[in-house]
Amino acid sequence: MKKILITGGAGFIGSHVVRLFVNKYPNYQIFNLDKLTYAGNLANITDIEGKPNYTFLKGDITDQVYIDSIFDKYHFDGVIHLAAESHVDRSITHPMDFIFTNVVGTAVLLNAAKKCWAGDFANKLFYHVSTDEVYGSLHNDNEFFTENTPYDPQSPYSASKASSDHFVRAYHNTYKMPVVLSNCSNNYGQNQFPEKLIPLFINNICNNKPLPVYGKGENVRDWLYVVDHARAIDVIFHTGKLGETYNIGGHNEWTNIDLIKLLCDIMDKKLGRNAGDSAKLITYVQDRAGHDLRYAIDATKIKRELGWEPSLQFDEGLNITVDWYLQNTAWLENVTSGAYQKYYEEQYAGK
Repeated sequence: MKKILITGGAGFIGSHVVRLFVNKYPNYQIFNLDKLTYAGNLANITDIEGKPNYTFLKGDITDQVYIDSIFDKYHFDGVIHLAAESHVDRSITHPMDFIFTNVVGTAVLLNAAKKCWAGDFANKLFYHVSTDEVYGSLHNDNEFFTENTPYDPQSPYSASKASSDHFVRAYHNTYKMPVVLSNCSNNYGQNQFPEKLIPLFINNICNNKPLPVYGKGENVRDWLYVVDHARAIDVIFHTGKLGETYNIGGHNEWTNIDLIKLLCDIMDKKLGRNAGDSAKLITYVQDRAGHDLRYAIDATKIKRELGWEPSLQFDEGLNITVDWYLQNTAWLENVTSGAYQKYYEEQYAGK
């Protein structure tokens, strides 16, 4: 039975990866390691918490003693590393949090894996999940990020992820550690913490709150349904070539303002409002520092070499996402109130 450690498995993307692996691979033992910060919520995965091949571990990836102890105890065969601080705005106000979690935490995991595997790398794998933001910003409409695009991070968040990517590659080059990496575009879908654009605006529209748009809303992002990202991670983990990087994208570029207007139209219909009511909530605010103009992924390599491509069209995925938030108001209220954090603090006090 393979033992797979998935870090950040109570978070947005991580919870979908954990669910996929637990349900698809009953012959694997899946260990979900999460610190349960504001972005981690075990309510995201209540449907699999009782499965016999699932174990939750509460811990901090920057704690070398603890990380070494769980590697010594369980002897993981593989690591899928998703745990990260990921919100750009937070990185601007609290950059050191991102340096510790994203850079030091990744190095701690690499050291623990290297020590545990002790040079016997047969059937072992360290899979590092990263972001397209490490590439910086595109200014030409005909340009796309490829796996060979030079790194040019523009925010503390993207700089911390770029640094962690470099450490993973360095451990592969120096110690021959078996690694793969992926860099993905913006994700959307169920269970995303409502500081991110789509769930934030869904929640604000429901409550008739302003929809704050940075600058003129002209920034362009490539959007991918989170379940498709989890599928890509599964494919890369099992068939990716060691030492390689795979870009994962949705072939789905939208300016922020066009996406927001589309979301407003969908919400008006689903809430039974007059057309244009939600769009009246749009409020333009000062652009944030280091705001990259355009991200766009060229996902040719993963399709050509591993056969993966997105399964959903954006309008279908966005409608599924909106429906989920409207049907799970208790989850949304629990997250926005912070009640779930108090519960975990009490449950895991002293652990």
